[in-house]
Amino acid sequence: MARCTIDHRQTFALEDGWLVRTVIKPDGSSYQHRCSLASYQAVAHYIDEHANDGVTMNGLWDGLPDIPCTQAAIALAFLKERGCVTTRHRRCYPASNFLIEDALLEFHALDA
Repeated sequence: MARCTIDHRQTFALEDGWLVRTVIKPDGSSYQHRCSLASYQAVAHYIDEHANDGVTMNGLWDGLPDIPCTQAAIALAFLKERGCVTTRHRRCYPASNFLIEDALLEFHALDA
């Protein structure tokens, strides 16, 4: 299982087809949250569709009501960490004209 480190407290991994974010709290305990590929793709498509205006986390939650908030947050955090999206003035924008392809490439690269 390949891991990708955001910083010393968070890692991303791909487990059984799910994107997993593990966070280590200051007291040494940890927790995990998971994001399905379908949710991840929905977030990437939504960001791509709103490329001109950018998106916020609240915008994702409102615009994708069928996607659990935690999964949307994990997807966005991973896209930021991997450089697929950039943040300007608290709004997220695609970092390239190929966000969907970049997002899927990064997702599946965790399995390598």
